[in-house]
Amino acid sequence: MTLSLKPAPAQDAAADVAATLERLGVDRALWQGGERTVTSPITGETVAKVQDATAAEVQGAIEAAQAAFLAWRKVPAPRRGEMIRLLGEELRTAKTDLGRLVTLEAGKVVSEGLGEVQEMIDICDYAVGLSRQLFGLTIATERPDHRMMETWHPLGVVGVITAFNFPVAVWSWNAALALVCGDPVIWKPSEKTPLTALAVQAAFDRAAARFGDAPAGLSQVLIGGREVGEALVEDPRLPLVSATGSTAMGRAVAPRLAERFARALLELGGNNAAIIAPSADLDLTLRGVAFAAMGTAGQRCTTLRRLFVHRSLQDAFLPRLKAAYDSVAVGDPRADGVLIGPLIDEAAAQAMARALEEARAQGGRVHGGQRLEGPGVYVRPALVEMPAQSAVMLRETFAPILYVTAYDALDEAIAAQNAAPQGLSSAIFTNDLREAEQFTSAWGSDCGIANVNIGPSGAEIGGAFGGEKETGGGREAGSDSWKTYMRRATNTVNFGVTLPLAQGVRFDL
Repeated sequence: MTLSLKPAPAQDAAADVAATLERLGVDRALWQGGERTVTSPITGETVAKVQDATAAEVQGAIEAAQAAFLAWRKVPAPRRGEMIRLLGEELRTAKTDLGRLVTLEAGKVVSEGLGEVQEMIDICDYAVGLSRQLFGLTIATERPDHRMMETWHPLGVVGVITAFNFPVAVWSWNAALALVCGDPVIWKPSEKTPLTALAVQAAFDRAAARFGDAPAGLSQVLIGGREVGEALVEDPRLPLVSATGSTAMGRAVAPRLAERFARALLELGGNNAAIIAPSADLDLTLRGVAFAAMGTAGQRCTTLRRLFVHRSLQDAFLPRLKAAYDSVAVGDPRADGVLIGPLIDEAAAQAMARALEEARAQGGRVHGGQRLEGPGVYVRPALVEMPAQSAVMLRETFAPILYVTAYDALDEAIAAQNAAPQGLSSAIFTNDLREAEQFTSAWGSDCGIANVNIGPSGAEIGGAFGGEKETGGGREAGSDSWKTYMRRATNTVNFGVTLPLAQGVRFDL
């Protein structure tokens, strides 16, 4: 049985995209007449045709970025912060339209599109302050009349490869920090969401014009397929490549960067779990689980995909969760009241269907998950009760599927959570201090993010974002993530008239 969307998508995505790009100041030549077709997941319509960068254009961009680095590294860091302050102002001015473009191109509901742009603004604010805090340590030295310290210097050109599900925020997490650290950025956006990248670059160009003396090539966008990403990965003039995508992509990228001793900042898969303990506040938990599992149509790297519910709570919690799944509105993400928009494409729907069939074969009972009628690829979110954690649960499916199993002891639940090969984000809902502390301890969650009484999604820019194991180990945004974009030097200064050696070594001539 097929169900209809409520409300059904309007047939005006192409006109909406065109008007939005015009307001954002994107040159029509950049999104008309190219060979690569851009579609909106809202209706499946072709909304633009962009041109892929040629091999010569890729090389020209790298050369321009390298030249920009030689100049930008000499600019005082607080002055570099002024560039990012101006970018933040441009993003504030463009927030409504840029958020709408995220909705049109990635299918996010309006509040999530606007929220993603707000993340960009927030990281700009953070980076402006950071530009005056790129400090090293003064280190105790055993030698008299000596001073030892560490200093941090710009690293070089940074390649940023982003995915469709956060088409602009992930670039900003990298670019805002890289630019204040003294590094130019070359951005290869997802082939599925190039228009948002063009709009952000237009905002950057306006900020650079106001800045006055930014070197050419400081920020560039290269549209294209895998070959463009490979060119960035393989070029020795890029000492760092930040790549967000699948674990399979990471397995291809990491060895090639390691071969030339470049740095890899990888943000890969995230098969995230939450534990509901006996003392949990079920009202709070219900909202936290529903948003984490269904938001962005299950297409976040931090989406909740596995839920371990204490056996004593099953009868009280699962009916309420099913009711939430039944009531949530799926449809055109531009419409009021809609909480779940489309999947990005048909391949995503097919992957979801295969996973649900596999779950049934492994003893799962599926609630929801139906394909919905209408242009665009829409599905109802699926809640799958599993007798135990099985193979399908340990493989990430990028769609709104939440697997639920029961547990009896906290150690058992933590072990089940940590059994996934990925290690991005995790959560526990509990009012028991001991359970919360165990979960966040060294013998608790093995993920890069471990939350208490909040779901695994919705990270703030002040904390370092990233995970362990097959998630790749990279860290972006806050805390000391800025160090990835710089090189460290240890400096020893002898201000005396003798030359004492360390460790008691003597070398008398």
